[in-house]
Amino acid sequence: MASLSIRNVRKVYPNGAEILKGINLEIEDGQFLILVGGSGCGKSTLLNMIAGLESVSEGEILIGERVVNDVPPKSRDIAMVFQSYALYPTMTVRENISFGLGIRKVPKAEQEKIVARVAETLQMTHLLDRKPALLSGGQRQRVAMGRAIARDPSLFLFDEPLSNLDAKLRVEMRAEIKLMHQRLGTTIVYVTHDQIEAMTLGDKIAVMRDGVVQQYGTPQEIYDRPDNLYVAGFIGSPSMNFLKGKLVQHGGGTAFTLDVDGDIALLPLPAGGKEYGAWHGREVILGIRPEHVTDALSARQSGAHEGYAPTEVTCLVEMTEPTGPDTLVFTWVGGVRATCRTHPRAHAMPGERISLAFDLSHAILFDPATEQRLGA
Repeated sequence: MASLSIRNVRKVYPNGAEILKGINLEIEDGQFLILVGGSGCGKSTLLNMIAGLESVSEGEILIGERVVNDVPPKSRDIAMVFQSYALYPTMTVRENISFGLGIRKVPKAEQEKIVARVAETLQMTHLLDRKPALLSGGQRQRVAMGRAIARDPSLFLFDEPLSNLDAKLRVEMRAEIKLMHQRLGTTIVYVTHDQIEAMTLGDKIAVMRDGVVQQYGTPQEIYDRPDNLYVAGFIGSPSMNFLKGKLVQHGGGTAFTLDVDGDIALLPLPAGGKEYGAWHGREVILGIRPEHVTDALSARQSGAHEGYAPTEVTCLVEMTEPTGPDTLVFTWVGGVRATCRTHPRAHAMPGERISLAFDLSHAILFDPATEQRLGA
């Protein structure tokens, strides 16, 4: 196992295109880091630089205490799992897992012990004598992981390993990867564009955009306190609602003005919102997640907390999506479509009006000009 340090790393191609613009990340020994972001954000380029498949234009990459900028991939003590399984079709699972061990001249008896241990770890002992053509997509990805584990590297690199799997298999393989990390405790860097994978797998998440790390922290920190609009909108499913309005003085504190079908509703901020006094009369963007906009009946039954009661607003239902444990209700407020998470018993129907409770104790305010979060 090893720590990973990425210090002011830049990647500039000969044509002048700057892909990475000064990346700084510190990953402790045994941590699970997720690099997440949309297409073209630079996450795969950064992973390839850690692997030694791309050169570093500026800065340093350290695995453990060793600077590896000029160290060839084979000497970095890493193992990589790709989006494509890259298995040898004529070899059995056993032979695929042990192939790298044979190249490294590991004795045959030791190879057999390693293969048996890896197969048990990934629960695929019964597959050892099959060839890839007889395996499902999830089983093939397990073999690819097994081949990486057999190397016993100090660092695992995963490049969107689940993107070729169907929805059910993705869920199953997420669990397999998390269990593998718990059993082995090896440092992992994992690239994905899927924010659900990021939230469920990582100890730390680096949200990237245009070659810049927008925010680095634990999944819960990033979910609860996103630094800017991009992070807030990217992390979370369904996405955070962004409502436009003004902050006004209200009862010695601050309230957010919300346009609902032409009528202005006042949503008081908890604890008076006194820290936002300088923003009175100014436009802001209020971010609030769907689970904090729910049907009024459920909100009343759950009760107010810390002396703060959600504000109820009557809205017109545009569409609903029953999911089983709850129902997503879509409505228009402040000129934008908002997603609300309600209890199925609310019986919201398109074209009808529903009383929704906005819990602003979980809301976040953003500056519409800079898109940065207001306040600490």
